[in-house]
Amino acid sequence: MNFDLADLRAFLAVADLGSFRAAAGSLHLSQSAVSRRVDKLEEALGVDLFVRTTRSVELTAIGRTFVHKARGVMNELEGALLGIADSAQRISGEVTVACVPSAVGYFLPAVIGRFHQLHARIRVRLIDESSADILLAVANGEADLGLTYIGTQEPDIEFEPLLEDPFVVACPRDHALANKRRVTWAELAKHDYVSLAQGSGNRFLLDQALGPLARKPEWFCEVRHVPALVSLVEAGLGIGVVPRLAMPPRGRLASIALEEPSLSRTIGIIRRRGRALRPAAESFRRLLLQLASPPRARRASRPAAS
Repeated sequence: MNFDLADLRAFLAVADLGSFRAAAGSLHLSQSAVSRRVDKLEEALGVDLFVRTTRSVELTAIGRTFVHKARGVMNELEGALLGIADSAQRISGEVTVACVPSAVGYFLPAVIGRFHQLHARIRVRLIDESSADILLAVANGEADLGLTYIGTQEPDIEFEPLLEDPFVVACPRDHALANKRRVTWAELAKHDYVSLAQGSGNRFLLDQALGPLARKPEWFCEVRHVPALVSLVEAGLGIGVVPRLAMPPRGRLASIALEEPSLSRTIGIIRRRGRALRPAAESFRRLLLQLASPPRARRASRPAAS
């Protein structure tokens, strides 16, 4: 049969993304080049793999059967290549990981370092965006997998929990609250408060938990992203509530446990349900599970010195 692996890759990209245009972008090809490769594959097989209209592209019944076999061929080939003893010197490629910024420092340096030792020619591309953008990147195939705290209710997304990340009060070391072991939300209302803006995933979790409270902290400054909030607190403008993973290293700020109510988010790996990861991405996922080490989490949970 007159077709090659590039034709299979083009076919799978269109099948996964549901669009010749999106497939062309993911493969860094022109749309016409992707179309030619799919046409070549269909001609070699003697069947139509897609039903094309002006508005959509859908797999035919034969196409739906063939997509699983084509994916199996590609996965077996990549697995065989990655299994070669000197693969780190000879295999190239890319793994794309979407991750919320507050979790980048905790999870990824050790994982990326180890992955690079094992597969030196495989590049790792990070998408550090909001939780909503990460969910979208994984759902549309832009990222192989994601690290985030939303997606547990999405029917097309598989969520694999890694750890619980509690929300804490961040404040300067010379602040009146800095020596406390725990504070209530009501106590925060007495101090200048920097808040995350509505529309962010973390703010949604906080608003859900604080709904029944009669007395809540009122913000005088609002920001969209956690790193910006941390920077303002470091500058001495006030206090803020952030995920513990977002706290800066080396104790530049005091971290105080919250109660009445306490609140945490579950950080986990997300990927598209029912679709096997490519071998390189699966290797990265396994390293994440192995190296998401709890000891650092225990150290981070210690209260500020009293």
